[in-house]
Amino acid sequence: MSSRCHLVVPPSRRRRQPLLLPIDLVHAAMGEYEARLLRGPGYQVSIDHPYQHYQFAGRADVLAWSAAGSINAKRHYLARVVSQQLDRRPFVTQTHVMVGLWSAEVLRALRNRAVSFQALCPVGPDAWWAWLDDGPTNPGTTATLVLLDPFASGRRRAFISLGEALGGARSRVHGYADAADRLRSQGLA
Repeated sequence: MSSRCHLVVPPSRRRRQPLLLPIDLVHAAMGEYEARLLRGPGYQVSIDHPYQHYQFAGRADVLAWSAAGSINAKRHYLARVVSQQLDRRPFVTQTHVMVGLWSAEVLRALRNRAVSFQALCPVGPDAWWAWLDDGPTNPGTTATLVLLDPFASGRRRAFISLGEALGGARSRVHGYADAADRLRSQGLA
């Protein structure tokens, strides 16, 4: 997710300091965690990578060479466009990963729309784990969904799969605002 922060400047504060939304603070922390995870095995990582393909334009929050992350319509063209931008051969394997905060808010949304998320992200995270471990990956495209606890440390797991989320996993934080408060209290804001 993105390491940039969206600034909101209400009319009454135009000459004062802009507000930093808590959701952006959490989004940035998740992006930092993901970028650190992906750079560990030596992948090149781009944050907030812009792309344009016909009428679609956007940004890949965290892009690592060998995989490009986004779900739905983007996954059909994003890898081809990015490989052209990077002047690389087309990607043979694509592992698209949707990452959500391991929170009560996200768990509730997943459980309320389980069939939709299962349709968008039908594959478990095994292909992603293999890719991260520099293990063998099969040619083709996969899409998976995981939840991230950006506060995980030690033996505490940082990720769970969509199946685990739907199977009754408990939240690690209530929501984005709580995660933002925790980041601020740790001096990460």
